[in-house]
Amino acid sequence: MPAPGRVAIGFSNGAHGLTHLFMLLYPTAVLGLEHEFHLPYGQLLSLSLGGFILFGVGALPAGWLADQWSETGMLATLLFGMGASAVLTGLAPSPLWIAVGLSLIGLFGSIYHPVGIAMVVRHAEKRGRALGLNGVSGGIGLACGPLVAGTLTDLWSWRAAFIVPGLAAIGVGALFLLGARLAGLRDLRVDVHPQPEVSGQAMVSAFLTLTVVTMMAGLIFQSTSVALPKIFAQRLHLFTGGSGAASVGGFVMLVYLGAASVQVVGGLLADRFPLKWVYVAAYTLQVPFILLAAGLYDWPLVGVAMAMVLLQNGAAPAESSLYARYSPARWRATAFGLKFVVSLGVSALAVPLVALIYDRTGGFYWLFVAMAAFATMAAAVGLLLPGEGATADAPARPAAVAGGSD
Repeated sequence: MPAPGRVAIGFSNGAHGLTHLFMLLYPTAVLGLEHEFHLPYGQLLSLSLGGFILFGVGALPAGWLADQWSETGMLATLLFGMGASAVLTGLAPSPLWIAVGLSLIGLFGSIYHPVGIAMVVRHAEKRGRALGLNGVSGGIGLACGPLVAGTLTDLWSWRAAFIVPGLAAIGVGALFLLGARLAGLRDLRVDVHPQPEVSGQAMVSAFLTLTVVTMMAGLIFQSTSVALPKIFAQRLHLFTGGSGAASVGGFVMLVYLGAASVQVVGGLLADRFPLKWVYVAAYTLQVPFILLAAGLYDWPLVGVAMAMVLLQNGAAPAESSLYARYSPARWRATAFGLKFVVSLGVSALAVPLVALIYDRTGGFYWLFVAMAAFATMAAAVGLLLPGEGATADAPARPAAVAGGSD
């Protein structure tokens, strides 16, 4: 792969990890706010709602700007903006300003998925494998977010949990701009390795079906990631024993890190088998694990939670490959923007859902029941996806690579 492609994919993967790390700082750091602000967990958790909404809603304008202006410029904006917003959150004097800071983190974080994943697709030689590796990077971010937040909260304060990662993201942004300039990275308007086009009817049919499935997938993903620190704080007393946010964050990290590598397997499956059936199978298999987790504690809960996240991650490369397959190359970032407006925008409802269920019941049994229902619906609707006549490795028509401004 030429140097510009390596820089594009390498920094895109790193930005993916940072984006998910930043979005999962608060669900663990909030455990240190309950005593400082003397507010209930559900009310404090709800401060992140604006950020999760903007994380989804901002995806469409971010994708459109990338297609019209520059993917490189938008990725730099993500890193600098998200880092500065985290520092602002760490300096917040009140819950209101925490909500403002979290909202800005979500707004800048919304840039990643439509821009970064489109960048990977455009430069990839083998799409499924590249998306799988990109997903591993995101999974590492998911894994490290709770541990970073918990460790910094216990060592210093919840404020350090935002300020330190914020300064690190700003540094990565500066390195990205330097690397892009040295490698001569230019924006592409078509894929380096294009695949056969599909009919307009197939595009519309697939997009409508994928819209429903990604709504359900987003609710499952966000419910899991938001609630897991509190679930472990409640159910892992044998191991955490009230030892602090770092201990809870460590177990959440174990789950996400253990499940992260499966995205490579999911990517290889997406390259070798019909995307539709890889996608449907991943959601079908989630249902029994989610229901089993509803009644488990201690190590069995950790193991089943890992299986749940493993299957969520395994579906991701197939999902992104389906969107890439059924969208025009020139409008790829916009298409991914629509995808993440749906999945991340709707998934913001997981925040009040988690807060409501916990405040009303004191536990999470009914949250697991709801997630099982979402997975069942995702699998059923996924069966309506158009049939495929070729896999992602099918021969493709050659196309010229067009460059744009940096």
